Amino acid sequence: MLVKYIAGLLPNGNFQYGPKPWDLKGTVVTSPNAIPNWKLSGYVEYIKSGQKQGDMLLVVPGGDFAVRLGNEASIKQRVNVAKGTYYSITFNVARTCAQDERLNVSVLPNVEAHDWGMLPMQTMYSCDGWDSYAWAFQADGPEVEISIHHPGVVDDPACGPLIDSIALKALHIPRATNANLLKNGNFEEGPYIFSKTLNGVLIPPNIEDDHSPLPGWAVESLKAVKYIDSDHFAVPEGTRAIELIAGKESVIAQVVRTTPGKLYALTFAVGDANNTCQGSMAVEAFAGLDTIKVPYESTGKGGFKRAKLQFKAVSMRTRVWFLSTFYTMKSDNSGALCGPAVDDVKLLGVRYPKHA
Repeated sequence: MLVKYIAGLLPNGNFQYGPKPWDLKGTVVTSPNAIPNWKLSGYVEYIKSGQKQGDMLLVVPGGDFAVRLGNEASIKQRVNVAKGTYYSITFNVARTCAQDERLNVSVLPNVEAHDWGMLPMQTMYSCDGWDSYAWAFQADGPEVEISIHHPGVVDDPACGPLIDSIALKALHIPRATNANLLKNGNFEEGPYIFSKTLNGVLIPPNIEDDHSPLPGWAVESLKAVKYIDSDHFAVPEGTRAIELIAGKESVIAQVVRTTPGKLYALTFAVGDANNTCQGSMAVEAFAGLDTIKVPYESTGKGGFKRAKLQFKAVSMRTRVWFLSTFYTMKSDNSGALCGPAVDDVKLLGVRYPKHA
């Protein structure tokens, strides 16, 4: 039975129910319907946590089992949705081979060009080898088929990413208000975050704001940004924030309506996520023709400061964007990228003082 989802794992989204012994040849799944609730194609392996690949121990963070997508492999599932509603997909992924890997996430019968995305797996951002990624779409009808496809074709057909814990969440699209001209300035609306993950959720690069898992915001950069929550990180305000994890290659942006010649104030919080990200950090904020650089000395244990950029609008639409000045790595010797957290972003018009 198809279920209409608001937030949570897809049926058997963590692959805990696996193939029967006669549908396996070693670890390779031999039947397209062998894993309950999923349809498979191509070279798909069913992996148990603790299994070895050469000298590498395969660990599954969301449970005991995962699937590995080899050459031209895909997994698909049909779900009931609300037509016209925006949804985000969150899934855990780990690389298992040295070459560059990519995943094509798509939704059918959606026919818009935006309803598929190629997610690069070249950079791993976590310290344990597993990253959570989010991707979003708008449902064209009451039922969609979610597909995750590995397009790689290499000599070793088993070379490909591990997939674990796939979830779906309905997104509520926030609006600009009199209290904040920016949409979702506190980042409270965003993708599903797994309760067991310690790494946050990556919003992939080159994500446009009209189909973003971070409603209202675009990721206009070559690298991802990280969506973090107060259950696992220090967050300046509320329960969600953004961590700019790849220096000037991590950029979030939003275009807002403004009145030419009018003064505006952009306020925001800059801090660290209490994730051993130590050292000198700085966030650069841009609004129209103006900019501000906000330095922050991090001890990696949480904390934040507030900043303000006042500017005069020069057009009817102003692009507001943020980036991290420096590249930073965690101090735990993991080599994982990290950076400053940005939160509580507000934009308001400034009233001219009355003359006495």
